[in-house]
Amino acid sequence: MKYSQEMILKSPSGYCMPFEERDKEVDMTLGYGKQVNPKTGAEFFHHGVDFNAPHYLLSAVASGIVSGLGNDHERGLYQVIRYGDYEVKYAHLSNILAVYGDEVRAGDTVAVSDDILHMETKYKGEEFDPIEFLTMIYGNIKSLERQKQPFGKEDFGAAREGFRTKYDKDADEIEELMLRFFPAYLKDLGSGAYRLPQRTEQSLRNMLMMASARNYFFEMIPSMENPMGLGRRSIPMAAKVQNLLLEDFLGYLALVHGTYLSTWDEGLKKKPTGRP
Repeated sequence: MKYSQEMILKSPSGYCMPFEERDKEVDMTLGYGKQVNPKTGAEFFHHGVDFNAPHYLLSAVASGIVSGLGNDHERGLYQVIRYGDYEVKYAHLSNILAVYGDEVRAGDTVAVSDDILHMETKYKGEEFDPIEFLTMIYGNIKSLERQKQPFGKEDFGAAREGFRTKYDKDADEIEELMLRFFPAYLKDLGSGAYRLPQRTEQSLRNMLMMASARNYFFEMIPSMENPMGLGRRSIPMAAKVQNLLLEDFLGYLALVHGTYLSTWDEGLKKKPTGRP
């Protein structure tokens, strides 16, 4: 499946994971795709994922409608819910609480699992790995949580999660500077009162062109938290981009506001560009 930004699921009621973990993390017992039967050694294709989630209350993950119910020898009792262009099937159920045609909201209890939970997902009728879908849902949840908080330490730390930059030791001070000056920085960029240095702009162009050539974008289903669908392969590139952007913000402070990091020595402060 070719991913795109249009695949981000929109939900007026927000988002929710399928179940709430109890005393310990729920294990995935069987993944999506080609599998080997441990008893016979025969290869088979598994069309979903299985979780060790016995007798769990199962939730709707977003705003949707129950579009199917059934019972067969392979999946047992199952339920299908449509969320926009997405279709999610919960199978191996012990009870169904939302019936055909019911409209559901994120967090509504819709079913109860039996000894295990089997889950399948489709987008516009095309089957794909449910873990990708759950990753998108989790990303959307985290994005909405951060939108409800004022910009502060948790937001800045989350933006840097998984990356290491040369400014990590100054993270707390940079956070304070962003609280004071970031709106002015964006305003001056938008109005043309401040322009990216040509070297910075060219470096960013080169990095993004390289990322596109290496298929870093939309490696996984995009989410509100990760709208470009970046995966693990892109982390080194993303860290370099973050370095450049932080460097430019600090350069802007030096040039326009005469403000510097406390860790900069007098030699750095006297540089014409105001940059390390």
